[in-house]
Amino acid sequence: MPTKERIAKVKRVLAFRQPDLRVVLEEVKNTHNASAVVRTCDAAGILYLDIISSEGDPFPVNEAISTRAEKWLHFQYHTSSADCLTQLKKKGFKIAATSLDKDSLPYQSLDYTQSLAIVFGNEAEGVSEESLRLADYKIRIPMVGMVQSLNLSVSVGIILYEVMKQREQKGFYKNRRLSAKEFKVFMDEWLGVIKKGR
Repeated sequence: MPTKERIAKVKRVLAFRQPDLRVVLEEVKNTHNASAVVRTCDAAGILYLDIISSEGDPFPVNEAISTRAEKWLHFQYHTSSADCLTQLKKKGFKIAATSLDKDSLPYQSLDYTQSLAIVFGNEAEGVSEESLRLADYKIRIPMVGMVQSLNLSVSVGIILYEVMKQREQKGFYKNRRLSAKEFKVFMDEWLGVIKKGR
């Protein structure tokens, strides 16, 4: 049985989750990167992680790197970018796709307090043209070095901590943002994970 302290921690952490903020990973294959992203998402209060895999491959998580953070995220799987992003748009999300295009906005200039899904592409090709067409915004991390791209997990970390900064300034982490129904569902799920010792 979970201790009172453990139950209190679960309630506290779950209250920080941001249901109107989603991370979308498109065709990510690298186990190390995927696992590091999962860990960062948990740290930043992400609840829903959308996975796009046209081949239907299982999402490659290495528990030694993720430190089992995947237990505290809800994964939603999609076989196409159009399916994923169209669904999110219907739910009221704006789409921000990371891109090195010259017309992309510096990532700090976007308002991350709106309902938003942030799309990150795979390690070799970045975000697909299909996702870029469906995006409401294109964002980039400014760089001044010879190399003009960053590791996927580093990019996710940089952008999510800008998200946290903006949301903290607006008080988004002060009050529970999940509905009572959602909170109960995830509370039961998380306590079930603890009881099973997974």
